[in-house]
Amino acid sequence: MRRTTLVLPVLVTALLGTAPPATAASGPGPAPGAPAAAAVDPGAGWEPAPSAPWEVPAGARCDFPVHGEPVVDEVVRRVLETRPDGSAKRVAYKGDLVIRVTNQETGASYDADASGTAVVEYRTDGSQFWTVLGPVLVGVGENGGNLARGLYIVDGAYTMDIGPTGYKTVTMAAGTTDDLCARIG
Repeated sequence: MRRTTLVLPVLVTALLGTAPPATAASGPGPAPGAPAAAAVDPGAGWEPAPSAPWEVPAGARCDFPVHGEPVVDEVVRRVLETRPDGSAKRVAYKGDLVIRVTNQETGASYDADASGTAVVEYRTDGSQFWTVLGPVLVGVGENGGNLARGLYIVDGAYTMDIGPTGYKTVTMAAGTTDDLCARIG
């Protein structure tokens, strides 16, 4: 499914807690096979914002170790509002994003469409507030949110508040959660 949407490219690293958000936002170049960033119109204020591959150990999200890697990553971002020091306060993201999530014990995998829309407010205490429409990949550690430990595609109309400690509160207006640990377990 192809969508023209806003998406949060750091969702994997920020939501899974595998790297600091600042590192994720300026991550490595596009994944192999990803379209060239030349398609981005620099005059419109959009810049590439690729997602990096990631791994989480057994027990961190699923009962087994998991590897994630973008197989489609056409994500760009645009800073909507900055603070007086120049740091980003509100950022919009758009572009298709499909993450291949793999059980490292069995090799079972699933291509998760995380091409939702998002505007993220980055707070000075390190917390974030997301306004989301559509699917994004959300990883939750033990006692780390109002969802049980796991990896999910959360889809619908919702907000997500990520506290300074990383605790994630998903508040759904309407939507679903798809348990990726069960899909590849």
